[in-house]
Amino acid sequence: MEYQHLKEKQKRARESFSDNLALRVHRSLSWLNKSEQCDDLDSQFIFLWVSFNAAYAQDTECLNFNETQSFTLFLEKINLLDKQKRIYNLLWHEFPNSIRILLNNKFVFQPFWSFHNGYITEQEYKNKFSEAKKFANVALANNETDKLASIVLQRLYTLRNQLMHGGATWNSSANREQLKDGVQFLSQLVPFVIDIMMDNSKELWGGAYYPLINS
Repeated sequence: MEYQHLKEKQKRARESFSDNLALRVHRSLSWLNKSEQCDDLDSQFIFLWVSFNAAYAQDTECLNFNETQSFTLFLEKINLLDKQKRIYNLLWHEFPNSIRILLNNKFVFQPFWSFHNGYITEQEYKNKFSEAKKFANVALANNETDKLASIVLQRLYTLRNQLMHGGATWNSSANREQLKDGVQFLSQLVPFVIDIMMDNSKELWGGAYYPLINS
C-alpha cells in the first residue's frame, strides 16, 4: 500500500473526516510521499518516522505521557481497530526474524547508551537488557501484537534519536542493518496506520499537537 493509493482514498473520504483527523492524515500522507521519493535509507527512515509522528502525536502534557507512552497508547487503539489483522501479519509473518535481530541489538537499546555515557552501571544496563528481552519474548509467545509493535518502535525510536540529534553519520556503515530493517518495517506499518485511521473516521483521534492556525 503506497502513498498514491492512500491519497486517492483520502480524496474520496475526507468529507467525512473531522478537522483533527483530516489534518493528521493530510500531514502524515505528505511525509509518506516524501519518504517514497528518497533513495537513501537515512532520509527514508527520518521521513517515515515524521509521517508516523504526524499520525499519533497529540497534546498529552497534562497527562504526563512521554513519547513512547504516547505511541504505545496509540498502537493499542490502532490494533483494536485493525480488523484485517494487517499489523499482526506484519509482525508475525513478514518480519519475525528481523524483529528478533532488532530486539537483540544493543545499539538500539537506550540503556546501553546510558551505560556508555556513565549514567548507569554496566550491570544495570545488562539487567535492563535481560528484562527487556524477557518482556519481548512473552509478547512473542502470546501473540501480543500491540505490545510487540510498541517494543519494536521503542528500539526504532532510539535509532530515530541517533539520526535526529546528530548521533550518527549520514550513510554510515555502522547502522545500515538496523536502518534497513527499520525502513522496511515502517514503510509498511505507517501506510497501514493511515489506512486504519481513515477507515475509522468516527473515532476520536484527538487534537494535533501543533494545530493549523490561520493568521
